[in-house]
Amino acid sequence: MRWLSILPLFLLAACMGSPMPDAHVPPFAKVPYQQFSRQAVVAIALREWRLFGQNMYDPAADATRVIKPEREEGLWQRVGEYWWLGLNAGAPESGWTGKHDGHGAVFSRDIDGDYAWSAAFVSYVMRIAGAGARFPYSADHADYINAARRESLGQTNKWLVSAERVQDYAPQPGDLVCFGRGGAKGLRYENLPTPALFTSHCDIVVDTSVPGRISAIGGNVEDSVTMNQVPVTLDGKLATPDGTVLDTRFPWMAVLRLLVDGAEPTS
Repeated sequence: MRWLSILPLFLLAACMGSPMPDAHVPPFAKVPYQQFSRQAVVAIALREWRLFGQNMYDPAADATRVIKPEREEGLWQRVGEYWWLGLNAGAPESGWTGKHDGHGAVFSRDIDGDYAWSAAFVSYVMRIAGAGARFPYSADHADYINAARRESLGQTNKWLVSAERVQDYAPQPGDLVCFGRGGAKGLRYENLPTPALFTSHCDIVVDTSVPGRISAIGGNVEDSVTMNQVPVTLDGKLATPDGTVLDTRFPWMAVLRLLVDGAEPTS
């Protein structure tokens, strides 16, 4: 009887010609077993950070670094899990790892930027935390930055992230802090949503308990899962080390606030 009840789902997927977006997701995250929460997002991000050796962001060390954790045994496979579980089933990047392309061939260290996995990391954390169909999983941060801005504009109400202006909102644990990179460094909140994708990066806030700074964790930072200490103003908004204006290290674009009902932020 159990198989008879499941059979229509398989037939539906076969008729559609492609797997369901969450066909590959374990039941505890797909159902999910527990309600999505800020606490879950923070705990999973911290778990992955510990797995990669608790790396702390250091721009000076980045210039002389030789070892790429993403290519080390035990860790390239983990990056593969970010690609496989973080993205929807059938995504073209789902077969990638920290050093392999979708055919299992090892790619050169010099072109690892073509396989950047920071957005896959965020997607993985949200997926495993139980976000279900309410997060726009993507290999590109710009997809969920734009989706969050449409949410805050009232153009949609399907996502659990809403874009907030960095001058107005103090990030809380579980939120994402995002900035543009390369040619998109000049993009700001007022430019969102954009008609096309853009180069960007988002980190997950994991601690706001220390006055003057917050801790945030990102994937593919220094080829690892890395924690960064971000200066904030006295009221918790993104700031430079002197606490007065936006952080000059990063051209902050927006904070993606989690829309979590009945869950209080925790550090």
